[in-house]
Amino acid sequence: MRLNGRSAIVTGAASGIGHATATLFAEEGARVLAVDRPETGMAETYAGASNIVLCEQDLSAAEAAEAVVAQALNAHGGIDILYNNAGVSGRAKFDEMTDDIWERVIDVNLTAGYKLTRAAVPALKQSAAPRIIFTASVMARMTDYGLAAYCASKAGIGGLVRTLALDLGKYGITANYVEPGAILTGMTKEGFSDPSIAAIWAKKAALRRLGQPIDLARAVLFLASDDAGFVTGHGLTVDGGLTLRT
Repeated sequence: MRLNGRSAIVTGAASGIGHATATLFAEEGARVLAVDRPETGMAETYAGASNIVLCEQDLSAAEAAEAVVAQALNAHGGIDILYNNAGVSGRAKFDEMTDDIWERVIDVNLTAGYKLTRAAVPALKQSAAPRIIFTASVMARMTDYGLAAYCASKAGIGGLVRTLALDLGKYGITANYVEPGAILTGMTKEGFSDPSIAAIWAKKAALRRLGQPIDLARAVLFLASDDAGFVTGHGLTVDGGLTLRT
């Protein structure tokens, strides 16, 4: 087991990439705190799961980061792995963008991860193998109509994580991020519900298919494991070759 005995926090854990990662972490021996907003159905999703404790928090709320860290420490006695995965899309054409949309996307996708990381760092400093991982997106380097807030938030993750790697490296803490391409998740299922649209995106990828949450979970597992102990400040693209050509 690659994470045997380690304590992990996984946000955005009710579905998609977060659910796949929390489940895989637990299978690999980690004790997981699965975090998502209230009323996301986590109790049903994780019914019967072992090594997983549920935490219902809206990470954009005041004091949420401290509450999550406190629950992780109370449940597991420490924190070894922090996976900031929670995210929203907030698609809106720029000339129709409102401050509420912009602030919600930036708060959830970037600021919430910053605050949770800040709150978790004292515990991570006590770990023998501390890991910080974020979910960014290939849209940090690309774009599409109506994704100004989303692309800005995901590009910000890269800058944040590279700085975390420098500032926290002296404590043995690694900081990395994954860049998903076209992945079938709860957030993207509406866009891919049209088979013709899904086929277009699948054809763009070198591997000629859309990604699945488990594809990302395996990449995150690598970054969380001892195998990535000398990898930091890195963005790992997991897109089936989607971005090999423009």
